[in-house]
Amino acid sequence: MRSGRGLSAPQIARRPRLRHLLKGAGGSTRALAQELGVSQRTVQRWLKGTAQPKPGAARTIERKVRSTWQPGVQRRVRRQAEQQGFTLHVQARFGYTAAGGSTDDPRERHITQYLPGSVAARLYAARDNGAGEREQERILAEALQDHYFKDNGHRAAGLSAEFTDIAWATIEPH
Repeated sequence: MRSGRGLSAPQIARRPRLRHLLKGAGGSTRALAQELGVSQRTVQRWLKGTAQPKPGAARTIERKVRSTWQPGVQRRVRRQAEQQGFTLHVQARFGYTAAGGSTDDPRERHITQYLPGSVAARLYAARDNGAGEREQERILAEALQDHYFKDNGHRAAGLSAEFTDIAWATIEPH
């Protein structure tokens, strides 16, 4: 596939990555070229879009980008989730017990629920402290209990929900 300017989609996608690395090299194409093990002119051609990196150089570029760009993206996503919350989409086996000893046998459900930033903050804090998957699932189960099953304290005060056998879960930032 070609764009209107004669560049293929992979070239266009690669140019922002190169500009990111160039910024990290203080704007110096010479310094970036040394980091990548190529000539300064080669880096200039890549940035201009008149040449493409060979496969080995492309792998080096991707590796360097992942080590510098991704942490910034992850910090931004975390900050956004902690401030604005997120939507959890999950398919799992849910069961609950309620006041008076009534129960609902566990059954598989698909639930989509907005969860506030405080839940994201708890999840990130748990992960930062080495919590495993089971602990993070417990945090999500508590959040779903409070925000989905109890409707933020508006119903089912004595209800206790549990989820297991998670088929899949996705988190959508707001």
